[in-house]
Amino acid sequence: MTQTPNPPLQAPPPLSADAALFLDFDGTLVALAETPEAIEVPTGLVGLLTDLHTWLGGAVAIVSGRQIDMLDRFLAPLRLPSGGEHGVQRRDAQGKMREEPPPDLTHVLDVCNRLAGEYPDLLVERKHAAVALHYRRAPKLESLCQRVLADLVTPWPALELLHGKSVFEVKPAGINKGVAIAAFMQEAPFAGRTPFFAGDDTTDETGFAVVQPQGGVAIKVGSGDTLAQHRLESPKAVFEWLASVLPAAQKGQ
Repeated sequence: MTQTPNPPLQAPPPLSADAALFLDFDGTLVALAETPEAIEVPTGLVGLLTDLHTWLGGAVAIVSGRQIDMLDRFLAPLRLPSGGEHGVQRRDAQGKMREEPPPDLTHVLDVCNRLAGEYPDLLVERKHAAVALHYRRAPKLESLCQRVLADLVTPWPALELLHGKSVFEVKPAGINKGVAIAAFMQEAPFAGRTPFFAGDDTTDETGFAVVQPQGGVAIKVGSGDTLAQHRLESPKAVFEWLASVLPAAQKGQ
């Protein structure tokens, strides 16, 4: 994937009634926090997503590195179609859950726990099929975390090391957000619609790579090199962009 270095700020077009809307969570819908549990869901976000889900005939999905049960907890009582753990988990519009079988990550978890024991500002997160090592509270440890986890993963071709914002994650190889979005686009109510995907991290670039060749709209949230041709500055700007279409849309319902 060829990323565009620091493309000029170009606001995305408004959502259309034939859109299939895919949204990252952390850094896109909610501001990043020191730990995964410390995020704050903006007032009105659940109501906004509910209205968009209705307007778009159900074609709204969250595609995140988080597990789906965590997304459900933060967005309760809303339960949207979702891709969790970068696509390892996927819940379709009918509520059917698909999960890739988890690899044996005992050796990865043991090493991460030992590292966190030595450096208490590191945070280990055990997911269904992945282990994440967060270093947001200890940015100087980035190179150490990368070196240790890369050495662990190298002998195991079924695993890959994913680098996100202040986190390294060991996960099954070949599964990513782009794969999840492509699967959604084969199913009702997403099939035949114009895909829109907003995300803030390097882990979202695979989604941008799927959306744009289909004539869709990829939106990078925040700064950084990207494949996306559109940009919004922050989760607040994402909220305002999503909300801007609703009054006119609701009048037409």
